[in-house]
Amino acid sequence: MKNLATSIGLAAALAASLAVSSASAQEYPFRDITTAVVWGAGGGTDSINRMIMAEMEKHLPVSISVINQTGGVAGSNGMTYVMNQPDDGYTLVGLSESNVTAAVQGGWDRRFNYWHPFIVGGSPDLISVPANSPYNTLQDLVEAAKAAPGTIPAAASGSGSIHHLNLLAVENGTGATFKFVPYKGSAPGQEAAVAGEVDLVVTSLAEQAPLIAGGQLKPLAMLTPEDAQFNGQTIKSAFSMYDGLDKYLPLKQAIGFAVHASAPEDVKDKLTAAFQEAIASDVVAEWAAANNYDIGGQSGAEATAIFDKLESTFAWTLWELGAAKVDPTSLNIPKP
Repeated sequence: MKNLATSIGLAAALAASLAVSSASAQEYPFRDITTAVVWGAGGGTDSINRMIMAEMEKHLPVSISVINQTGGVAGSNGMTYVMNQPDDGYTLVGLSESNVTAAVQGGWDRRFNYWHPFIVGGSPDLISVPANSPYNTLQDLVEAAKAAPGTIPAAASGSGSIHHLNLLAVENGTGATFKFVPYKGSAPGQEAAVAGEVDLVVTSLAEQAPLIAGGQLKPLAMLTPEDAQFNGQTIKSAFSMYDGLDKYLPLKQAIGFAVHASAPEDVKDKLTAAFQEAIASDVVAEWAAANNYDIGGQSGAEATAIFDKLESTFAWTLWELGAAKVDPTSLNIPKP
């Protein structure tokens, strides 16, 4: 009986060992992937991730689910959540250029190069007001803000987001001061403007497009050197109205997703292959054109270089404007 029991035990151990070996020998990915978007549902980062993940699924043997992990400073809750998951490529983080400010704002304690990023693209920012607003031009809005500094409420997504930085840039380039009201993403900020909770909103053209087309928001100015044509109208560039803006603008979006930089190379390679297939598809091109996005398509070292530059620019801009809690030097973030 003892020998029989020993044999059964050895057989069970061997079977368990074989099962583990079989699982470890399976090629990535052999189970479903989750992408945790750090901003709210319905915003630009959320929409882009849901679109690109649906396309990438077509080139992978598994499904990709998208969830939202919002909150914290500059998306730090979502990044921390994914950081605490294994670096095996089964939990990705959906993010944007705005997350590069998390460290200097005290949201977490590391550089953005913790991630291996993929950039889908972005859309230019603009300032809009509710349709029934008394402000019909950017100059009207700026003069009102100068007359009553810090009293006109402005939505611009979360603190440290590109939309917040663009609002700061407008303030510094025009001499106006607004009352910044942070929201957990672009969608709730825009909803607040439509509801009259705030007097203006700074988000992207892609995000505002349905509300402008539906007559709920009134665009005042693009925060880029170029005018924009949208819905049969020309949205003038703020650069043509204020000379001082070119010192602070433009700041560009870089929306996409990332995996841990420490993930195995075969994981990065599989994700890159699926990403490149998706980016090259007609579906993505048509989606971008219909939703006012420019396609990027960068990944790996190329995307990292872009985010390094964004991190440097954003971190030092916040520091010099007095809006950062942590000195970029202490994080080894170089000056732009």
